[in-house]
Amino acid sequence: MAAVTSTRRQREEEHFRLHQDAPSTQDTEMSEEAEQQHHYGNTGRHDAHNVDEHEHDDEEEEEQRQAEEEVEASSATEGEGEQQEDQHGDEDDDQDSVSSDSSDDGIVDPNIQDDMEKLQNTFPNFRQQYRLIKRIGEGTFSTVYKAEDLVYDQYDNSWDYEQESDKWAPPPLRTYGRSSGSSMTSRPRRKPKYVAIKKIYVTSSPTRILNELDLLHDLRGCTSVCPLITAFRETDQVIAILPYFRHADFREYFRKMTPTDIAIYLRSLFTALESVHRHKILHRDIKPTNFLYDPATRRGVLVDFGLAEREGSECKPCLCHEDSTTRRNRLRTAHLNSSVPHNGYPKQDTRPSRRANRAGTRGFRAPEVLFKCTEQTTKIDIWSAGVILLTILSKRFPFFNSADDVEAMIEIATIFGIKRMRQAGQLHGCMFETTIPTIGTQGFSFERIILWSTCRDTGVKMPEDEKLAVEFLAKCMDLDPARRISAEDALNHPFLQMGLEKEHGGSQSGEEEEEGEEDEMDILRV
Repeated sequence: MAAVTSTRRQREEEHFRLHQDAPSTQDTEMSEEAEQQHHYGNTGRHDAHNVDEHEHDDEEEEEQRQAEEEVEASSATEGEGEQQEDQHGDEDDDQDSVSSDSSDDGIVDPNIQDDMEKLQNTFPNFRQQYRLIKRIGEGTFSTVYKAEDLVYDQYDNSWDYEQESDKWAPPPLRTYGRSSGSSMTSRPRRKPKYVAIKKIYVTSSPTRILNELDLLHDLRGCTSVCPLITAFRETDQVIAILPYFRHADFREYFRKMTPTDIAIYLRSLFTALESVHRHKILHRDIKPTNFLYDPATRRGVLVDFGLAEREGSECKPCLCHEDSTTRRNRLRTAHLNSSVPHNGYPKQDTRPSRRANRAGTRGFRAPEVLFKCTEQTTKIDIWSAGVILLTILSKRFPFFNSADDVEAMIEIATIFGIKRMRQAGQLHGCMFETTIPTIGTQGFSFERIILWSTCRDTGVKMPEDEKLAVEFLAKCMDLDPARRISAEDALNHPFLQMGLEKEHGGSQSGEEEEEGEEDEMDILRV
């Protein structure tokens, strides 16, 4: 008896020490048996004579109990399947909740975990300031991690546009174990603040790293432009601390956008471009993954200035900036000097080689970049924004899918035709010729291309708001950069004015929906 009781107590103490769990079923049964034996042992002979008197009654009660159990078993069998389904459903719900809760800190690949450990060990006091969560982006020049800012309240956070809309006042915490007269002030809990830590590879040029950080510093305070919080360097390793912006994947929402939604999206993008271009800076890599947009709040942020440069840096004069008379004379002279036909490339080409900045993403490069213009302007970003608009209107991503610059020229020529492409080449002192039979002389209109892409008959009349979007598209994708619309003028275009009232009217409701939610969407593209 004593052995049973001591075993039970030992097991309870072990469970309490480890997990504070309740005793198991076996321990409970042993406990009940020990208590019963202990009770009978104390009563002794006093209850002995009652056993014989109630023995017959106990047999009747046992038979009645067995009959009731049979009835209950038959009824329980009918609902057993449903009960099991409910149990499995509850398990699935629990598993889903665990997955959703762990989606932020979820299982990290061992290799990524090693990289995160190395990063934390490289910089002194890193763990006291930031808590790395996961890798959210990887590119050619850098890797981006999502992290929690542990010292957010200790610094100036004027860069955080969400701080005014955040509400840090949940219901007060309950206090236990205190009398009603005692008072205790509980600190309100705030939701964690996240940042994006961009680790720039050590193979990157120091000049390029300094250029990116310098441009981000100059663009601080600009609307819809990702600000630089701070940066650290330890020996040859540099990291930049940037805000973490919640956004959606472009491929998940662009096909569902209405003309008004498109106008709001582009207005946010061109607001950022206007700020960047006002500082005489070329972004050079405008594309959907570099413009983080949240359809719920209708907010967008322009990120990744790794390829950006100041306008006019390291450039040489180009014909596109000369007057038409000078350009015509120089082209006539060049044509006379090369009047002899050539089959392919000349073996001894005496023409000087042309070097120009071709940085950017395939499918979004402007014609002047493909023609190696040596004096590129901020208008190359406008062309890339026009490609985004064409992608949304045609509901095809990517719209241009070339493997190199030559194929990119062919794709553009298919839309604009050989005649206009030849004129575009002459702007930069280049000759464009092709014998591909599928490329016509005049090309096609944007309206016709969009109707084809959306599987609509060309005879169908396009809605007026969509026509206005196509008109704006033509101004953004003009082959002549001098006639291409600027970001400042684009903001005053009637198409971008369409969603202005909806944007202002829905900002407050978007903030209310955002209140109390976790920042779970992860990608800051590199």
